[in-house]
Amino acid sequence: MAKLILSLDGLVLKEYELTKERTTIGRKPHNDVQIDNLAVSGEHAVIVTILNDSFLEDLGSTNGTLVNGQPVKKHFLQNNDVVELGKYKLKYLSEQGGQAKMDFEKTMVLRPGAAQAAAPATPRSFADTAINQTPAALHGGEPPAPRPAAPAQRIGMLQILTGGNAGKELELTKPLTTMGKPGVQVAVITRRPQGYFITHVEGAQFPILNGKTLDAQAHALNDHDIVELAGVKMEFFFKA
Repeated sequence: MAKLILSLDGLVLKEYELTKERTTIGRKPHNDVQIDNLAVSGEHAVIVTILNDSFLEDLGSTNGTLVNGQPVKKHFLQNNDVVELGKYKLKYLSEQGGQAKMDFEKTMVLRPGAAQAAAPATPRSFADTAINQTPAALHGGEPPAPRPAAPAQRIGMLQILTGGNAGKELELTKPLTTMGKPGVQVAVITRRPQGYFITHVEGAQFPILNGKTLDAQAHALNDHDIVELAGVKMEFFFKA
């Protein structure tokens, strides 16, 4: 599990485990990581954690946010990254993660007038589950009944309904798929054992699901849900 180490002038003040999908950082008491210093804005930044990966976003703070000495608005956190807010430092530690970086940097951009569709993900092959059979007993015994294989998780799909890419489909086989317009509106669809979920990551406007604007939490996707993101409507459905 990833965590943050808060320090000031080399002195460790507190440790925070990233157990929530959204971890807020700021001066106000309601923040998950509260830093009571005037150099830190009331709601300074947020860290969105999906599976083993974390994304840092500056929330329009007055003094900005630095990562490893460089100002950032949006940053994919990697092990040992140091987030600076004024004189305070937050060191990000994670033994896992990194798989989603390529996916995040290659965000599927959905421009209403785009001439080309995003390339669909390469489907993964699922090997049939092997059932071990025990030979019959020497004296006429019957072999034990084979255990039924666990049902395979259904594969989710997205079909673009509007814009220049209308009719194109994307197979959601990866654990994490980012979509939208970087710098404008980005959301993440995660594939979990219990189903597919959509989470807002970047932008002032939140995604719309079946005509209702979502909040900052992850929301389950159901068959034939309509998602609107960055001005493009899409239908989520399960592959037959």
